[in-house]
Amino acid sequence: MSRCKEGRASATATYVVGVDVGSIMLRCHVYDKTAEVRGVSSKKVETLHPHLGWVELDPEVLWTQVTDVIKEAVQAAGLQMNQIAGLGISTQRGTFITWNKKTGKPFHNFISWKDQRAAELVNSWNRGVILKAIHVISTILYFLTRSDRYLTASSLTFTTQHVSLRLSWILQNITEMCWSSVLSKLFSIPMSIYPPVEDTSHSFGSVDAEIFGVPIPIVALVADQQAAMFGQCCFHAGDVKLTMGTGIFWDVNTGNHLHTPGAGLYPVVGWKIGKEVVFLAEGNASDAGSTIKWAKELDLFTSVDETSRMARNVIDSEGVCFVPSFSGLQVLVPCPSRWYLRASVVSEHLKTLMNVSSKKTREVPVNDPYACASFMGLKPSTTRNHLIRAMLESIAFRNKQLYDTIVKQMRVPLRNIRADGGVSNNSFVMQMTSDLINKKIDKPVNTDMSCLGAAFLAGLALGFWTDKEQLKKLRRTEIVFEPQRDSGEYKLAMDNWIKAVQRSLNWYSQTSY
Repeated sequence: MSRCKEGRASATATYVVGVDVGSIMLRCHVYDKTAEVRGVSSKKVETLHPHLGWVELDPEVLWTQVTDVIKEAVQAAGLQMNQIAGLGISTQRGTFITWNKKTGKPFHNFISWKDQRAAELVNSWNRGVILKAIHVISTILYFLTRSDRYLTASSLTFTTQHVSLRLSWILQNITEMCWSSVLSKLFSIPMSIYPPVEDTSHSFGSVDAEIFGVPIPIVALVADQQAAMFGQCCFHAGDVKLTMGTGIFWDVNTGNHLHTPGAGLYPVVGWKIGKEVVFLAEGNASDAGSTIKWAKELDLFTSVDETSRMARNVIDSEGVCFVPSFSGLQVLVPCPSRWYLRASVVSEHLKTLMNVSSKKTREVPVNDPYACASFMGLKPSTTRNHLIRAMLESIAFRNKQLYDTIVKQMRVPLRNIRADGGVSNNSFVMQMTSDLINKKIDKPVNTDMSCLGAAFLAGLALGFWTDKEQLKKLRRTEIVFEPQRDSGEYKLAMDNWIKAVQRSLNWYSQTSY
C-alpha cells in the first residue's frame, strides 16, 4: 500500500488541498491564499457492519474514494494538478488497519473508532488487577514526585475507542498474522508495527505522479479533531472548540500543560510544529450527526434544513426523550459511588483506593458499549415534530454535560467557544446549547474545519502562509449565538433525559458483541 514517494510540486503551484476522511463523509477542499474555497468534492463513506457492534471500512473502496474526491475538487476549481502546492490530510482518529509490509495487502478492513468488538476486552482490563495496581503505584509515585505523568496514569481507564485494545483483539483473532516475539507488556502488540512519530507539519513524501500526473507533496497529517481545532485558530490556552459531526467533541487548548484525566475528559496531543507542542483536553459523546442521518433515512424529515423548524413548531417534546446510543454511551449520570475518583486531589484519590465510602451522589462518567438507542415517553399524541425535537435536545443536553465537566476540571480560564461540523448548521441545537451553557458560541462561515485545519498546517509547512497570526485573519465568523433563555427552563426536560439514559444502560448482553 505504499503509494507515495519523494517529489516536488511545480514552482507555479498556488493552491493547497485539505482532505478530511470523516466517519460519514469524505471531503476535499481546494483553498487559495485567502483561504477561500475554490473547489469542493465529497462522497459518502461506505461503512460495513459484519456483526452487531462491528464497524469497518473497505480499504480499497476508501482509497478509490480519496483519489476521486481530490481529482474532482481540483477539477471543480478549474485548476490543473500542477497548480497544487501541497496536500494536508485529516483522518479518523482511532480508526486503524494492519497490512503485510512486503505485499502491501491488508490483513483486514479498517476497524472504525466506533467499533465495539473489543468491549469485553475493555471491561476485563478495567476490572483487572494489573490496572488497579497501576493506579495504586502511580498514585504513590505522584505523591512522592508530583509529576503530572504519574497523576495521569493513576486515573487510566480504557474505552472501546482506544486503538490499543481493538488492535490487541485483531492480533488475537486473526491467525494468519505472525508478529515479532518482542511484544508489549500489556497488550501483546509488537512495537515494530507502529509508524514513526513525526511532526504534524512534516514532509511525508509525495503522491506518486502516476496517480495525479504530478508528485504532489504530502506535508501535513493530523487527526480530525486536532485539525478542526487548528482550523478554528484555537491557538491560545483556554480556547474551546465544539465539533458536532458524527459524534460530539469538545476540545480545550491547555497549552504546553498535559491535562490530568478526570471524570469525562482526557488529554491528547493537539499538534507539534518544530519545538512547539500543544496539548488538548477532550471530552466526547457518540452519535450526533449519525442520529440525524438515521432519522432522515427513516423519512422523519426530507431535508436536514427543516429539522430546526420542526423542533420549533412544538413548545416542547411533550415528555419524549431520545437516547442516542447507536455506538454505546459516553455520558455523566448521577450515581452514589463509593469508588468515585477525583484525580486532581491526591488525598481523596488515596482514600478512594482504600475503600473510604462517600455518601454524596455525584455525576460519574459512564462508558457503556451495551447501552441501547431508544425513544421513551411516547404517547398517542406524539408527532414527528416531537420526535425530531427530542433528538435535537439530546445533542444539546450532551453538550451541556460536557461543557460543565470542562468548567469543573480546567485549570486555565476558558476563552472563545467556536463550533463546527455539520450539526453546527442546525440553529435549534446551537441556540439551545448557548442557552444551556449561558455562553456565546461562534460559528464560522465554513463549518468543514477539519479540511481547513489540514490545509492550514500544510500551507504553513510550505510557506504558503507565514504564521498563525496570518491564519487568524483568514478565519471568518458567520454568526454568534448568544443565550436567549435561562438554562433553568430546561431543567425538567434534562432531568427526564438523564432518567431515560439510565434506563438504557446495559441493555444488550455482553455476549452480543
